[in-house]
Amino acid sequence: MWKSIALAIVVLVVGLLAYATTRPATFEVQRSVVIRAPAEKIYPLIEDFHRWTVWSPWEKLDPLLHRAYSGAPSGPGAAYAWEGNAKVGRGRMEITAAQPPSRLTIRLDFLKPIEGHDTAVFVLRPQGDETEVTWTMRGPSPYIAKLMGIFVSMDSLVGKDFEAGLANLKAAAEQPR
Repeated sequence: MWKSIALAIVVLVVGLLAYATTRPATFEVQRSVVIRAPAEKIYPLIEDFHRWTVWSPWEKLDPLLHRAYSGAPSGPGAAYAWEGNAKVGRGRMEITAAQPPSRLTIRLDFLKPIEGHDTAVFVLRPQGDETEVTWTMRGPSPYIAKLMGIFVSMDSLVGKDFEAGLANLKAAAEQPR
């Protein structure tokens, strides 16, 4: 009987490990919000990392968060490095492309707690007196991420943070001047 149980466990583990290899090689998380403000008012909140303290969902997770800004003050070449508690980890992001006021691309390098190298893109689409803002993050799914993805997806891990960040961005952009 013990041999049968052990064999069943081995078969299950091998099956999970094999199934993980069939998972997608990349991931994508995307959320959108409609903001009652022109793109010209929203875009500066995104392209200037100094202003992320107003809306980023991760900025308030560690009151002792260490921030370092380098490169250009905003737009392409602007960089932001952070180091904090286990909730925010350590990493760096840099704006690699910008098309004001409609598109911004950021290279994300997460170093802790799990290393990852991803791309975030913000797209702003005017819709009359409003602007639809779409925040997308894409990246590779190495084997360990594929294995973890069997139990929990990147979308479920990060999606709620994107929703909170976009809600904060909406609140900040809709405030009267």
